[in-house]
Amino acid sequence: MPYRQTPFINQNFYHIFNRGVEKRIIFLTQDDYDRFFQTIYYYQFSGPKPRFSTHRRFRFKDFHKNPKIVEIIVFCFMPNHFHLLIRQIRDGGIVEFMSKVLNGYTKYFNTKHRRVGALFQGQFKAVMIETDEQLLHVSRYIHLNPYVAELTKDLADFSNSSYKEYVTLGGQGICVKEHILNFFKNSMHYQKFINDYEDYALRLKRIEHLLIDIE
Repeated sequence: MPYRQTPFINQNFYHIFNRGVEKRIIFLTQDDYDRFFQTIYYYQFSGPKPRFSTHRRFRFKDFHKNPKIVEIIVFCFMPNHFHLLIRQIRDGGIVEFMSKVLNGYTKYFNTKHRRVGALFQGQFKAVMIETDEQLLHVSRYIHLNPYVAELTKDLADFSNSSYKEYVTLGGQGICVKEHILNFFKNSMHYQKFINDYEDYALRLKRIEHLLIDIE
C-alpha cells in the first residue's frame, strides 16, 4: 500500500475525496446514492450496533448515543466522485472509517450491478484543513460542486449533498454543523455565503481548461 503523507490528527478537519476508477460512474441510481449516505452514517460510529447487512431500515436514532470515530461536517456525492469534510475523533478514525465505507459500498455496488474489481481510484485523497478560512472555503467548494458541474440550477434541489441540512431549519441530518455555522449569524447568512459565489465559481470552471500549464 502506498505511504500516505497526510497525518491524521485527532480533532483536526480533513477534506476527503475520491472518484471512480477510470473516472467511471459510481452512483447509477438514487438507491446507490442512498446506500452511500447510509454507509457513511453507519460507519462513523463505533460500539455495538446491528450488522449493516441486517439493518433493513435506516433510522437516525439507532446509533446516535454510540461514540464516534469521525464527525461528518459536509458531504456531496457526484455521479463519478464524492467529497467529505470530516473531523477525526479517535486515533485511526479516518483510515478505519474510509476503509469500511469504500469496501462496503464497493461490495454492494458490484453485487447489485454485476461487476467485479475495484470501484474507486486507488487510495482516497486527503487534505488537512489548517485555518478557519480554509475550513469555510472547503465547505463552500463542496456544496457548490453540483452547481458548478451544471447538475442543478438550484442547490436546494440537489438531494445528494448536505446543503439542505445547512440552510433548512429543523429536520434530521447527519452533519455536525456548528463547526461551520458558528462563523455565521444564522443559516441564512451561510446560504448567502454559498450563493454569492455561485456565478464566479461557474465562470472559473468554464475557463479552467485555459489555465492549465499557464505559469
